[in-house]
Amino acid sequence: MRDFLKYATASAVGTVVGLVALIAVLGLSLGSFFAFLLVTASRDSAPQVEDGSILVFDLATDITDSVPLSRTSAVIGETLAGEMPSLSTYRALAALEQAAEDDRIAGLYLRGNSTEGLATLGELRQALQTFRDSGKPIIAYTMGWSERDYYLTANADTLWLNPAGLIEFNGFRAETQFVAGALDKYGIGVQALQAGRYKSAIEPFVQTQSSPEARQQTEALLADLWQEFLEAVSQSREVPVPRLQQLANAGGLLVAEEAKAAGLVDQVAYYDDVLAELRQLTDTEASDDEEFPQIDLWRYSRVATDDTEPLQPDQIAVLYAQGDIVSGEGDVGFIGSESFSRTLRQLGQDDAIQAVVLRINSPGGGASASEVIAREVNRLRQNKPVIVSMGDVAASGGYMMAAEADQIFASPNTITGSIGVFGLVLNLQEIANNNGITWEIIKTARFADIDTWARPQTDQELALQQAIVNTLYERFVTRVAEARELSEEAVNRAAQGRVWSGQDAQAAQLVDEQGGLMAAIEAAATAANLESWQVVEYPRPRSLEEEILETLFGGQLEFRSQDPLTQEVRGLYQQLQTLQHLNDPHGVYTRLPFTTEIE
Repeated sequence: MRDFLKYATASAVGTVVGLVALIAVLGLSLGSFFAFLLVTASRDSAPQVEDGSILVFDLATDITDSVPLSRTSAVIGETLAGEMPSLSTYRALAALEQAAEDDRIAGLYLRGNSTEGLATLGELRQALQTFRDSGKPIIAYTMGWSERDYYLTANADTLWLNPAGLIEFNGFRAETQFVAGALDKYGIGVQALQAGRYKSAIEPFVQTQSSPEARQQTEALLADLWQEFLEAVSQSREVPVPRLQQLANAGGLLVAEEAKAAGLVDQVAYYDDVLAELRQLTDTEASDDEEFPQIDLWRYSRVATDDTEPLQPDQIAVLYAQGDIVSGEGDVGFIGSESFSRTLRQLGQDDAIQAVVLRINSPGGGASASEVIAREVNRLRQNKPVIVSMGDVAASGGYMMAAEADQIFASPNTITGSIGVFGLVLNLQEIANNNGITWEIIKTARFADIDTWARPQTDQELALQQAIVNTLYERFVTRVAEARELSEEAVNRAAQGRVWSGQDAQAAQLVDEQGGLMAAIEAAATAANLESWQVVEYPRPRSLEEEILETLFGGQLEFRSQDPLTQEVRGLYQQLQTLQHLNDPHGVYTRLPFTTEIE
């Protein structure tokens, strides 16, 4: 019955009567249905911007290196549930740049707290600087900022902190969760394989603390990220770096008056005081009941990048690669080798696409899947310029695909490198035996059961698996050397699974330029000899018909919850989900450590 309804809807999606009948069958209210139709019908009409408006940037807006699969669902969620949909990196940056030149925008207001990575925040900082250079004011207000928030908001003209507020300025930390003890306790055996002495992704499963090599690379990475943070804040706030370090060493948890005395904020005031300042900017009378002209960043992005405009003949494709790399079609939040490769081939065949910017925000994943995608990037590069823009992380398998591009851009605080390979072999012998479960294996050759979970692998079997890992590592190094026109010795020195900051990666010749997505787009236009162009994001959102089917048959809206407990549980779930997507056919992976969180 479900399939029948689905196909019936597909053939009659434009018929209102048919849809009403379906909704009645499915038990949905007519009120919800008509609300859906109204939202859908108006989704392509750009919002209106009043003269003298304040652009409101809620830092909680989910800015991702991806395009929402369903724009209709995003609009429904925003309209009916009051939740702000996600915004692609390009749209966020383009909106801020457009606002700097838009005479209708009088200023920019920053509020809330961010969960974005440092590299993404660094690109937003640059966009804020462009806005500030236009002569328009930026005002930021909060009850409290973390270092992550402050990295961005420090670029505002005026920082307002609530009298009961707090600024966290106590340094960065990296936490790695080790589960080896739990696996051992419950009788789950783990045998590890690795190529690259810094390839520490296996350590949480077989050790209870970091190896000296893992600690060394993490300390070096944190030092780079912290130094970039201090220098950026120092430049924005005109506070010397040594003084900022002194504040961090002294505790770094500053109440409002301490933050003002240290030069980290300009005003200690309440929310109504900030509203009065914003009203003054918009020439609105100072009345508690009167709203001032304003528009949020998500709505304004629909003005800055109008989807209703006809496609131009010269286009630059921004192709997002976000998430773990997996074999097959993949899923939302993952890069499927088959689906992603298919998109690369389509871009190569599209005559309107003059160049491709590959925006990578991936820690890597399956070795085989990474190789498949890297090959397609190489093939695309033979026909059209391919420029890579690295986001927060482009490491291991993510770096493998990046290496095949004509040019690589990274932010100073991008996490990249990790050229190495690892494998994990699990067995359930102990936990199974303890619960009365045994196996009997009958085989026709000595190593027919090399992939069994019934027992640990023998030394001979481990040697065979390690040989595969070593071969894949050598292929990885060779691929990078050929693509980057470097000697294998030079690549091997930068490899060994070591993680680099974007700044150090450039010194190691793994990256060409320091810059964000917009710089990569400009480079793509130059490489394609374009004087004017239109940016088109990929993968493309679903069509209206596909969105209706998804909404009616099992689609759901996902919204971000900002409460700490939900975020913590979601983080643990995502770690388990990562394990579920370790689907490399050979069981070997080019991926970053699983559980290291930098804050």
